[in-house]
Amino acid sequence: MITATRILPAGTWTGAPADTLVLERDDRHRRRLVMRCVGKTIFLLNLPEAQVMKEGDALELEDGRLIAVKAQAERLLEVTARDPLHLVRIAWHLGNRHLPTQILGDRLRIREDHVIEDMLVKLGAEVRHVAHGFDPEGGAYGLGTVHGHAHDDDHAHGHEHGADCGCGHDHDHGHGHDHGHDHSAEHAHPGHEHAHGKQAGHAHDHRGHAHHEHGPDCGCGNDHGHRHG
Repeated sequence: MITATRILPAGTWTGAPADTLVLERDDRHRRRLVMRCVGKTIFLLNLPEAQVMKEGDALELEDGRLIAVKAQAERLLEVTARDPLHLVRIAWHLGNRHLPTQILGDRLRIREDHVIEDMLVKLGAEVRHVAHGFDPEGGAYGLGTVHGHAHDDDHAHGHEHGADCGCGHDHDHGHGHDHGHDHSAEHAHPGHEHAHGKQAGHAHDHRGHAHHEHGPDCGCGNDHGHRHG
């Protein structure tokens, strides 16, 4: 099977293409895959590493023929704002949610998402439903992947956020995490040891454990017969 091993960026090639390849954005980020063109040309895409093919690019086949790349129309939201500053603020909110976004000067395009559409309207943006090819911005270090997320009503993210996740966001979201201690039979605290009534196996080691003072009136509900080593 004939192969294509090189992408020619839009504007760097001339002449009539031998065929046209029409793909959605996600299908245009490939490394090795058998491709079928509009005119039935079949070839093996075999790139050194995964790359994004954009509208107007061409794939060069081994025999010198060129395959034009066309972005298939997708259902998108086109977002406009009152002024440039307002558009920058809207773009910041989209970026903060890791949404693939196409920047078109005075407007933005994202994939249809009813949750995000509601957010944009509340931010004062004007939102239209359109069908266009989608070429969002690439990653910060080139034309690599962008982090698209499936958004349900709870904004579930596709990776675990935390201090070491590397996405650069402050993840103190104020969700009220409970960091309390479970004083169960298996919860050992360094320190002095408690014999809880007849359940001798429930021994706690409390060296330096300063959560509360144990005693007859502490209110924790435990039998505080202490034996101090």
